[in-house]
Amino acid sequence: MRRRNVPVKGLFMGILLIAAVLMMVRCVFVSSDQQAVAVVNEFYQYEQQGDFASSWALFHSEMKKRFGKGAYIQDRAHVFMNHFGVETFTYTLDGAEKLDKWEMSKEGPAFKNVYKILVTQTYKGKYGNFDLKQEVFTVKEKEKWCILWDYNGQ
Repeated sequence: MRRRNVPVKGLFMGILLIAAVLMMVRCVFVSSDQQAVAVVNEFYQYEQQGDFASSWALFHSEMKKRFGKGAYIQDRAHVFMNHFGVETFTYTLDGAEKLDKWEMSKEGPAFKNVYKILVTQTYKGKYGNFDLKQEVFTVKEKEKWCILWDYNGQ
């Protein structure tokens, strides 16, 4: 009986195909709340690294109207890093609560199928240790999850 060797290229292509199928299945079966939490997590990972251009890119278009990219990058670095005297921060995310309808501001549009996630940022700086808590909202815009902040009290 003669044994055949499996070509390395064929084995490699088979592994790639299996990996691609698994990724597609994961995308289909990952729930909306998990996707919402994932975009908030991604946002704060960028913020931790001081990559404010990448975090700004995750904003909903309504948020981008409030902050130009350059102004956002400059403000975030200036306020959080310079004024607070910190290099970085840690953060935690508390679940995702689904809201059927929510408005970012009184004069803004109403959004449907929004997730609210409480973010706690912990800073250790020249003014001591402190936590900053903020409710962050996510909604799909053009099939992509985006970040929104609450401006209803203004």
